[in-house]
Amino acid sequence: DETIEIVCEPKIDGLSVSLRYEKGKLIQGATRGDGSIGEDITSNLSFLPDIPKLINNAPEILEIRGEVYMTKKDFAALNHNQENMGQKLFANPRNAAAGSLRQKDPTVTESRQLHMFAYAWGEVSNVDVETHWKFLEYLRGWKFPTNPLSGLVCKLEECIEVYQSIEEKRSELDYDIDGI
Repeated sequence: DETIEIVCEPKIDGLSVSLRYEKGKLIQGATRGDGSIGEDITSNLSFLPDIPKLINNAPEILEIRGEVYMTKKDFAALNHNQENMGQKLFANPRNAAAGSLRQKDPTVTESRQLHMFAYAWGEVSNVDVETHWKFLEYLRGWKFPTNPLSGLVCKLEECIEVYQSIEEKRSELDYDIDGI
């Protein structure tokens, strides 16, 4: 009979990243890699406008997990430019985002339109967070973008309604999702 809160949110089809902040300052960004060891992409992530470089009222240590993606519109423009320059086309927005973040030359990353949705935490000090939804509120307060289609529900039927609502909008979204 106990009410259980469920957070329903789209799973963005992009590149998972982890951002480490110390004393509110972004000090490192990395890919998920093999789950244990990722690739340091701090310099390339610094070009994303969705990633705050400084956070006010942040805990001493704060690790934010997010998904970097490219919109479908920006993907089409990138492939159009690639074609005009006689270069290889990207297969999909996820590959374009991943390839853009893993560039050795940060100016290439800077020239591409990448975005991020924050969705979770890793290591965090001094934050009393009892629920995932509460942490999403913290993220928004720290100026991280979270997915606006995310919702908090308390019943299985409501969860199914959110799923169906997102599924109906899926083809109209300007980014790819691969689940909820």
